[in-house]
Amino acid sequence: MKVTIIRRVVQLAMLVLFCLPPLLAGWGVFGLFAGGDEQMPTPADGVFFGSLSSSSVGGVTLFDPLAALEVFAASHSLELAALAGALLVLVVYGLISGRAFCGWVCPVNLLGEGADWLRRKLGLTVPERTVPRRTKMVVAVGVVVLSALVGFPVFEAVSPIGVVNKGLVFGGIAGAGTLVAVLAAELFFSRRIWCRSLCPLGGVYQAIGRAGQVNVAIDHETCIHCDRCKEVCLADPVILEPAVDGDEPLVRAGDCMVCGACVDACPTKALSFQLGRRPR
Repeated sequence: MKVTIIRRVVQLAMLVLFCLPPLLAGWGVFGLFAGGDEQMPTPADGVFFGSLSSSSVGGVTLFDPLAALEVFAASHSLELAALAGALLVLVVYGLISGRAFCGWVCPVNLLGEGADWLRRKLGLTVPERTVPRRTKMVVAVGVVVLSALVGFPVFEAVSPIGVVNKGLVFGGIAGAGTLVAVLAAELFFSRRIWCRSLCPLGGVYQAIGRAGQVNVAIDHETCIHCDRCKEVCLADPVILEPAVDGDEPLVRAGDCMVCGACVDACPTKALSFQLGRRPR
């Protein structure tokens, strides 16, 4: 089975997962209350509840690491539970691959791939790379600094990730304008510009990406240098060059989403997933 199919299932399953707590409690999605006058349990009473920004799983609170940094910067204080929850998320993604969140979980990436499909159907052409991919790390630092200056978490107020996830669960629309702008830019300005170059949360995960233990490896003897992998890369085609050119046995860039698009596209099966960062 192609990796992309599995990834699509996981992406949709994550959206459904966050909608289940209110539905199981007898409520509705989009923040709707489906009950009558009788007393009903709240979704938060279950084993799992929350959003990609903050969730409770079996009594353990998990936090989006960027959101936690913004709150800390804005309030100049951070509860130990929030710090522990953010560190736990960082450790998990750090061990797998930092930007696995972007490739397998983030709903904006899913919509961005939909924009790719629509652009092809409309016959539109846009530049491949217009902003350096490391810009998003600078944006992440800027978001935290600005949060400290204005006294509230800036990105959380306009996050396109939040409007998809929180909109489904809570009916919130904060960030809707940003999401529209992101999708318009994807369609008419530059392919994957938000996910590749501007998303501050992607910048946080990029910073820890090189520690990930799930990596794309290459068999140099099998590679025919057709560049199909670069054509489909969701992160940035340039991250594949050291491996394809024979300088590296695997894709080492912290930007890799381990999305599997290159693995699926390779006609000779020269690309595959491996555990660990040492050559085999």
